[in-house]
Amino acid sequence: MSASVLKSSVNIQSPEFAKNTRKVVDLVAQIKNEEEQINQGGGAKAIESQHKKGRLTARERLKKLVDPGTHFFELGIFAAYEMYEEWGGAPAAGTITGIARVCGRMFMIIANDATVKAGAFFPMTAKKVIRAQNIAIENHIPTIYLVDSAGVFLPLQEDVFPDTDDFGRVFRNNAVMSAMGIPQLAAIMGMCVAGGAYLPLMCDHILMTEGSGLFLAGPALVQAAIGQKTSAEDLGGAKMHSQISGTVDFREPDDDACITRIRALVDKMGAANPSPFSHVASREPLHPGSEIYGVFSNDPGKQYDMREIIARIVDASEFEEYRSEYGETLLCGYARIGGWAVGIVANQKKHVQTTARGSDQKRMEFGGVIYTESAEKAARFILDCNQNRIPLIFLHDVNGFMVGKDAEWSGIIRAGAKMVNAVSNSVVPKITVICGGSFGAGHYAMCGKAYDPRFIFAWPTARYAVMSGDAAASTLVEIKLKQLEREGKKVDEKVKKELYDSVRATYEHQTDPRYAAARLWVDAIIDPAHTRDALITALEAAALNPDIREFKTGVLQT
Repeated sequence: MSASVLKSSVNIQSPEFAKNTRKVVDLVAQIKNEEEQINQGGGAKAIESQHKKGRLTARERLKKLVDPGTHFFELGIFAAYEMYEEWGGAPAAGTITGIARVCGRMFMIIANDATVKAGAFFPMTAKKVIRAQNIAIENHIPTIYLVDSAGVFLPLQEDVFPDTDDFGRVFRNNAVMSAMGIPQLAAIMGMCVAGGAYLPLMCDHILMTEGSGLFLAGPALVQAAIGQKTSAEDLGGAKMHSQISGTVDFREPDDDACITRIRALVDKMGAANPSPFSHVASREPLHPGSEIYGVFSNDPGKQYDMREIIARIVDASEFEEYRSEYGETLLCGYARIGGWAVGIVANQKKHVQTTARGSDQKRMEFGGVIYTESAEKAARFILDCNQNRIPLIFLHDVNGFMVGKDAEWSGIIRAGAKMVNAVSNSVVPKITVICGGSFGAGHYAMCGKAYDPRFIFAWPTARYAVMSGDAAASTLVEIKLKQLEREGKKVDEKVKKELYDSVRATYEHQTDPRYAAARLWVDAIIDPAHTRDALITALEAAALNPDIREFKTGVLQT
């Protein structure tokens, strides 16, 4: 056996393993049940209304579009979760986005869900479409739009219309993608009105089904604006745009025919440029991914070995660990996932006994904390991966950087800045998985959302914020108590506890991964047992972009 093979010492028969498994499985089941509810879109009546118009729902269209027997990797399903409730909610933000195979080729698919407010764009709808487009731009993923939308949700137009991450950015991205040579196909399979009418016109191919409408202003608005009376069909129907305006390339009788035509067009597309990243035949890990349930613990008082997680994700459980005896609270090393070469940066959750720098004194380093040595190691490792064109995987379970006099004297800020610099300027694809906690500056240094990961995933066990719920509640309550004392008010222990519990509950709700996914801070909440599959999909997508710009870091605080 190669020395690089990770040997597992986990006792899968232990009570602790069973306890961990139950906790994680319960969370996974909860997430899956909520996803099933979201999949219903606007509900049974709205689905029936769509069918009465002779149209399929967005999810029915997707099922027919993607290759049989392949998986639609959905992104942003929790977008707008628990938002817009005063308007009846907007499940999945009224649009479906994700990656799938069509005629064997990887595509980003963006489909309006007309069962949710006629597919209207809420503020989060625009942001979700833009995020999908940005993923397509970063990874050069061809894109298919299934258009069925009434346009902007007018009661919230001020939050949809004007800004750089609002509705207009969608069409700007269409133009940018076209200029980059990223293929785009648009199928109008319902309404496509007002500003939204520009989207299909900026794509390579435009398809339109009978009974659909494409116009800048509908019949009622036209009559109000210029006094002209006209039917929707004469104004912007499929026949008119096919025979008179010459706007659409293909007029199709129904959804089924339109999807068949899309697949026929995709079938003729040329191959993508070769990937610059190392890829060989994939090998399965030596241990099943389902064992991650029992290995992982999100109990702050419990330790686990992140190598055990890595052993259940990487090919053949092989991991070439970099500087294994230095900065041990961060694991760095080389591996393959699905045959793709990767560099892994992962928080180690085991406490480590080490020797203090500059002395022979022993000290204990806490798992999940980034120390000066671990930050320096990670920064250097990230530089090496960029030098050698190796994509980076970040596995989060981080409390933050070490604090205190010893840490400050060791140069923790300087080392942390070095790591953040390396992450910020990295030019190889970065993919982030938030497994457990991801707090404070540790979130940044481990390639949080602000540091442009190509994809960012979270487990149901993920928690991230400036600090943990307990720490935040204690801090916020202390501030509140001092404020009340200045006002001359006395607070007994009962009121203090109620205040603490209230603050902690609010804070905990906001650190939940669904809260983050609702705001698109994460692209998907994934089953820990399927982490490898998600990473393989992300790596295959990243490999479609052959362009790697020159790597520069600027000034490093050495």
